[in-house]
Amino acid sequence: MLTQAITDGRAWRAWTIDERRAWYYSLSSACLAALDETIRRLRDRPRPLAEICLDEEPCVEFAAELQPVRTALEDGRGFAIVVGPASDRLDPSEMQVCYWLVGQMLGRPVEQNVQGTLLYDVRDSGQDVRYGARFSVTNAESSFHTDNSFGEDIVDYVGLLCHRSAKSGGLSQIISGYSVHNELLARSPNELELLYRAYPIDRRGGLRIGDAPTVEYPILSWDGSGLTYRYLRYWIEAGYEKIGKPMGEAERRAFETLDATANDPALRVEFSLAPGDLFFVNNRWILHNRTAFEDFAEPERRRHLARLWLRR
Repeated sequence: MLTQAITDGRAWRAWTIDERRAWYYSLSSACLAALDETIRRLRDRPRPLAEICLDEEPCVEFAAELQPVRTALEDGRGFAIVVGPASDRLDPSEMQVCYWLVGQMLGRPVEQNVQGTLLYDVRDSGQDVRYGARFSVTNAESSFHTDNSFGEDIVDYVGLLCHRSAKSGGLSQIISGYSVHNELLARSPNELELLYRAYPIDRRGGLRIGDAPTVEYPILSWDGSGLTYRYLRYWIEAGYEKIGKPMGEAERRAFETLDATANDPALRVEFSLAPGDLFFVNNRWILHNRTAFEDFAEPERRRHLARLWLRR
């Protein structure tokens, strides 16, 4: 257990984080031209997205341009927004090619479900989390969480490409897990200690033959240099239901304390993604949320994002 406060740039609050304009990173005109060259080649000879490898494309020589993004993700605020090519001159599949290649400049794409999906559509499908759906395919607000809390391997970065935003709502909310930890350490150390224990987590990623419906992981872990969170409270509550055991009152209070701290407006920032934005977040110690949203009636205008999970 981490028993001292972290005071470096990772432990930001709403009033200490750097200016909003600093969150955005532009690609050079040369890098954009290299991405355009790949698009031109694909128009002549289409290939499946998963077969497009950064090392074989012209933009590979500009990967160093994303070093400030990597630094922000690891040692700074923990998130960054890369301004992609103008979305009005590329169709959605071509935008996804650019996003796929920029993502590979930061890490290796990993599968997001048992079907092997590498690029995952995030849009309201009318499903309900009460009946097994992920929050990402509904219009409901979730809660502050990390992605793939039930997965065997940690996802280092989560990326989102914004194709279209909602009619209203759907704000991205971000908090630093270090600031949350500092607050809990100072005010609720007993509850904090409980978060380092393992809990049953519902496996919403799908099951392979022989898999148990739940796994057990601690919500918090500390390796001597960095914190890792595995948390989405709803998945833990569903995990308890699946194993047929009640959650203890002490554990419930710990989760309520964690959620109350995470929901303190003084700790969070929120913003809307615009079409063409490429959003990347450190999934180990940044917790994120998306507010509920109202969508357009016309299918072609409805909110649509694409998600990458990346490993360093």
